Amino acid sequence: MRKLLDGIYNSAAALAALFMVALLLAVLLSIVSRQLHFHAPGVDAYAGYLMAASGFLALAHTLKRGEHIRVTLLLNALQGRWRKGMAVFALLLAILLALLFAFYSCKLAWQSHVFNDISTGNDATRLWIPQLSMAVGAVIFAIAFIDEAVLELLGRRVQTASAEALRNE
Repeated sequence: MRKLLDGIYNSAAALAALFMVALLLAVLLSIVSRQLHFHAPGVDAYAGYLMAASGFLALAHTLKRGEHIRVTLLLNALQGRWRKGMAVFALLLAILLALLFAFYSCKLAWQSHVFNDISTGNDATRLWIPQLSMAVGAVIFAIAFIDEAVLELLGRRVQTASAEALRNE
């Protein structure tokens, strides 16, 4: 199960990286098109879709690497059962919020598909297509929080601290 979950997180991160490279190419195309005086319709909209896709698909991987912003002032002041209880409470609250986020992201993508929503820009993209990356990213993010809570309850959760905190000024 661990290999499967890590594979899902890593695959979503790889897809996010791919979308980030595509975003770079879209921005470069936009710059080149302006310099060479030709029009590339919809590039700005697609750049936005790619940016959103890369952000949402990277959420779970970022969580599992301990790179999300965490406010641990209260948690670090607690010891023993109180600390574990507060960590479990925070994770359960995060699961609730992540599940709501995933549910409404999926609902939005589904409704856009059912109603045949099309973007109002000149790209005329069916909106469920870019919204699908948000929904998938949100579902994987919720799974990652459930994974973290299970590991915490089993006493196997490894607290990964971001190296950025060590460079704090």
